[in-house]
Amino acid sequence: MSSEADSPPTRARASSPAPSVESLSGPSASASVPSASVPSVSAEVPEVEPVAALGPDQPLEAAATCPDQPSAVDEPEALQIEVTPLPGAPPLLNAANLLTLLRLALVPVFITFLLTHNGQHTGWRLAATAVFAVAALTDRFDGQIARRRGLVTRFGTVADPIADKALMGAALIGLSALGELSWWVTIVIAVRELGVTALRFWVLRHGVIAASRGGKLKTLVQSLAIGLYVLPLTALGPDAVVDWTRWWLMALAVALTVITGADYVLRALRLRANGLAAARAVSRAG
Repeated sequence: MSSEADSPPTRARASSPAPSVESLSGPSASASVPSASVPSVSAEVPEVEPVAALGPDQPLEAAATCPDQPSAVDEPEALQIEVTPLPGAPPLLNAANLLTLLRLALVPVFITFLLTHNGQHTGWRLAATAVFAVAALTDRFDGQIARRRGLVTRFGTVADPIADKALMGAALIGLSALGELSWWVTIVIAVRELGVTALRFWVLRHGVIAASRGGKLKTLVQSLAIGLYVLPLTALGPDAVVDWTRWWLMALAVALTVITGADYVLRALRLRANGLAAARAVSRAG
């Protein structure tokens, strides 16, 4: 009888659950923190591979890896970004600008040779022709060097056409002073060249007017025509073909001078209008 009476409480004690942490803390604690709201700690902490599991040939970088974050050893490699430095501005005294300055320096040498002995000495005229040819060639090569080697500067963009006008103007004035070229040709070309130079400086704050193809063709034709006039061809004997050729070349040079001059005026006005419009837009935005 005593054994059967004691069995139910024994079964009740065996089937009842073990006391939880909340029950040990008291009723208030179990009511405020439910057991279902406690997150699993093992779900938040990633597994870390121990160092002892590495083989002798494995790198140290694999000692501790985290799936969500890169290891501290790998960070320097991730920050090694190859950056190409921006090219600096070309120096002022580069090869192209030196050729332009050489052309300017040859102008007084040329005019001195041309006017020596009133331009009647064949040797001095040939020397003047050689100096003029060298100066004209520098005009061709300085632009090519500047573009190919990335040596384009604001100084070169402005000084190059000024050197051209100084050379051509000196030659035209010298030939007219010797009576070998009409003054009206020199005046027309000089007015155009001085006007274009003034336009360049007038719109310089808004931008630079680059030489156009028509302007380059005009310079080439002018150089050929002036070269034929500077050569002492009349001292070697009269030649109607040479006179006719250089006259028509000079006429073509005058026509190109007028046409390209009008084109430069339009480009200067357009550049100034665009610059003023951009300045007004910036002021309104500010």
